Amino acid sequence: MIRLHLRNYVQLHLVVLAWGLTAILGKLIALPPVDVVVWRTVLAVVCFVGVAGVCGHGLIVPLKKAAAMLSVGGVLGLHWVLFFWSARLATASVCLAAMPTAMLWCSLIEPLIDGSRRWRLAELVVGAVMVGAVWSIYQVEFRYWQGFSVAIAAAVLAAFFATMSKQQVARDVHWSVIGTYQMAGACAAAVMSRPWLEGGHLPAMPQGSSVIWVAVLGLICTAAAYAAFMDVLRRVSVFTVNVVYNMEPVYGIVLAALIFGRSEFMSSGFYAGAVVIIAVVLALPWIRRWVER
Repeated sequence: MIRLHLRNYVQLHLVVLAWGLTAILGKLIALPPVDVVVWRTVLAVVCFVGVAGVCGHGLIVPLKKAAAMLSVGGVLGLHWVLFFWSARLATASVCLAAMPTAMLWCSLIEPLIDGSRRWRLAELVVGAVMVGAVWSIYQVEFRYWQGFSVAIAAAVLAAFFATMSKQQVARDVHWSVIGTYQMAGACAAAVMSRPWLEGGHLPAMPQGSSVIWVAVLGLICTAAAYAAFMDVLRRVSVFTVNVVYNMEPVYGIVLAALIFGRSEFMSSGFYAGAVVIIAVVLALPWIRRWVER
């Protein structure tokens, strides 16, 4: 039993570590952010189609379910475009520091989409603290205000993605089928946004070392991480998943400093603000329980 629990935690942390690596890969790949998303999702779709075929799950679903999954994937694709764009405008650390705010946006957005849920006082108070921490980062690292603002927008889209996934994606559909449709929708959204963001309709082909990094991003950080996440989600609580998931910026910022060196070193004020954001997010489940009691 202990070994099983340990295996679940290790697997979950490896998934989060893979997700924390995405901003770093986005800087290593010599392609526009939109094209990074296109190739990432193309590889993921190929993987999910293969898994669905091997497992015997048909890809034909009712039109309404297909449209729901494609639309959710479209939001995910735009989130990724902004995510990689932020890393280019600023640094991987700045991009990752904004991601934990997605939990705040989820708390605000979910009641608007799901009428059965109301805003909670604990979440609003935590949100106010988080806004203060975000503002402190703007104050001390104003030179990166564009990248940080784009990262905040990416976090908002991540919150919409999480909320829409919960509301629209059917639970009776295998994860490989869901992944196929979501990644196809993400790819379509990236392709359609290309004329406005980059100019031209066709994505550039990766060259040199970028081929390797795109493969790592699409196969390991997207397809494999998604599969491992869906697998471990069957055995651990949502509470545990949320707590571990918010370690993503910690892993990402540490990896960015190790890989890129001094170019990723930020001021002490930035790290203080990032620590507050991450600490608040990690403490939110306990704060909710305390308020409810």
